[in-house]
Amino acid sequence: MNLLRAVSTIGGLTLVSRVLGMVRDMLMARYVGAGMASDAFLIAWRLPNLFRALFAEGAFAAVFVPMFNRKMAEADTAEPGSGMVAARAFAGQVLSVLLPVLIVFTAVMMLAAGPVVYAMTGGFPDGGPEKFALARHLTIITFPYLGLISLVSLLGGILNSINRFWVNAAAPILLNICMIAALLLFRGQSEAETAVTQAIAVTVSGVLQLLWLIIACRQSGVSLKLSRPRLSPDVKAMLVLIAPAAIGQGAIQFNLLISTSLAARYLGEGSVSWIYYADRLNQLPLGLIGIGVGTAILPLLSRQIGSGNPDAANNTQNRALELALFLALPAAVALVVAAVPIIHGVFQYGAFTAADTIATARVLAAFACGVPAYVLIKVLTPGFYARADTKTPVRLALVAMLVNLVGNLILIWPLGHVGVGVATAISAWVNVGLLFGVLYKRGHIQPDARLIAKAWRILVAAAVMGVALWLGSRLADSFMDGRLIERITALAVLCGGGGALYGLAALALGTYRLGDIKTMLRRKA
Repeated sequence: MNLLRAVSTIGGLTLVSRVLGMVRDMLMARYVGAGMASDAFLIAWRLPNLFRALFAEGAFAAVFVPMFNRKMAEADTAEPGSGMVAARAFAGQVLSVLLPVLIVFTAVMMLAAGPVVYAMTGGFPDGGPEKFALARHLTIITFPYLGLISLVSLLGGILNSINRFWVNAAAPILLNICMIAALLLFRGQSEAETAVTQAIAVTVSGVLQLLWLIIACRQSGVSLKLSRPRLSPDVKAMLVLIAPAAIGQGAIQFNLLISTSLAARYLGEGSVSWIYYADRLNQLPLGLIGIGVGTAILPLLSRQIGSGNPDAANNTQNRALELALFLALPAAVALVVAAVPIIHGVFQYGAFTAADTIATARVLAAFACGVPAYVLIKVLTPGFYARADTKTPVRLALVAMLVNLVGNLILIWPLGHVGVGVATAISAWVNVGLLFGVLYKRGHIQPDARLIAKAWRILVAAAVMGVALWLGSRLADSFMDGRLIERITALAVLCGGGGALYGLAALALGTYRLGDIKTMLRRKA
């Protein structure tokens, strides 16, 4: 599948999921606010989300997908038509080992919820025993989601390998539907009771996502059989690669965990929630662009490198970098320049106050300075994983995490929760520089003339859009206290107008021609 077409498929469904996620967060801001219950729920949700990002959707996908594709290619070379049988057998071996490990790990984490929450928060010095007890209770409810979503990741990796990207990309929509339904139909009388319904909805969504993937796999002719758990040579090789890949893939998540823990310990009530709401908007371009591009190029790079075609692999990464910059730079500029009207229009309802809007907008602007870096990390790391190198990204991620920790410790005192965003953005750019530098030194990536020529044009077009958004933001903000339809209309005009201006500037500068875009969207012969 053509790169832009594959990214459009993944990104389009991710957009639907993120829009629903924004609706969910708007409702959560309205009914839970940015106080004790919100902080407790977000800490509880952070734990399974961290492990999901590290192992389920991060390391597992990064290691399993290339191995699954190699198994398929090797078997087809030896005996045409036998590739899927061999790959399916490998996936069955992995499932037989993964399932009991997940059951045991989930049970242990649920039993240890109290100590784990205390380690993350120091017992919530600002909130007392009640807040800590609520966070512990919510953690026990949400943690089964990790096991369920890990199985979803296994099945999704198989479907991605056979170019059925849309099924796995659509699964998170179910999470948001469940949480929205819980807020609208089953919320409690208090903010704490509503937080409990949200925690239950998280785990219910994991069950629905797993059923969705099982049905899709069966319709694609893929059914896995459980057998006695056995560490076959292939499974051992995968496990050896998965541990370092977890750290490499999870640098951003580790950084956010460190930031959240420091905020919970040393900053006032509401800080965890301000960081969360800002990060939700900050993660939007990462989900739409970074994950989409990274997911699409990993199977392709694995096949190109496995077939001994380094020139094709270099071209794939150049086009991925070009596409990532074209989409990520304007997103970063928009989030920095228009942070206040965006937060005001999306979240300022009910329990979410004007003071919460200002505090959240400030940290969003800081986070957003790293948006292109967050996306580029997802685009560059497949260059290592496709070559079965999971250790190098780990070493580089550890350096970036150290930068983040030091940055937080230095900046959190003078800048408060805004220092968290600044430190996270700086560490992401350090990670990008290290990843690109190593790939370049090894000769695995060489920026071509087309990428260099387009990069500066993209930067100029994004700057033009930024000036226009800055001029329009104050006017747009005056509409954000109106009814929901007025807010949506004002934000649509502001962001849509900025996007249209960016597109016109890009065309005027020769970044792309309309014919180029039509060609990229067509399926290759």
